[in-house]
Amino acid sequence: MKYLSLLFLLFAVTLATGQKQVTKTGSIYFEGSVDSFEPIRATNNSTTVVLDDKGNLAALVLIKGFRFPIALMQEHFNENYMESDDFPKATLRGALLNYENYIKDGTRQTLTFKGTLEMHGVVKNIEIPVELATTKMGYELHADFEIDPNDYKIDIPSVVRKKISKKIKVRVDAVLKQ
Repeated sequence: MKYLSLLFLLFAVTLATGQKQVTKTGSIYFEGSVDSFEPIRATNNSTTVVLDDKGNLAALVLIKGFRFPIALMQEHFNENYMESDDFPKATLRGALLNYENYIKDGTRQTLTFKGTLEMHGVVKNIEIPVELATTKMGYELHADFEIDPNDYKIDIPSVVRKKISKKIKVRVDAVLKQ
């Protein structure tokens, strides 16, 4: 009887906390190149993304985890622009609107994420389209959006300002599992 009670309690706690889909290996890619200059791009494949059963979505990326094709770019990115010793991470927090109407049939559907992006010590409201598809193991998530470095008080020195685009293109890809 004790075993049955313990099993019931464990089941009830699981239901109360809800189901979460998680990854610690999501990818964030950004590109800030301007034509006729050296490509400025980097990827971070250690992004944590969590989606709960109510559509709440959170992501965390360590800034020093971005990898550039040129080591000097990575050094300048961390030391001069992102100041990653002072601002080591970026976080995204919010919810997928109308998630309760999401049809989990394997097709890719576009939902709107509404929340905040905190980066470089600045928190800004953000609203972006997110593509979501169910899989056997959980979800595939994809988002493309742009950010303005000025919105996050990221100072671009005038010497290189013309080599970096005014809007940075960001792509997020994650496979979320229970």
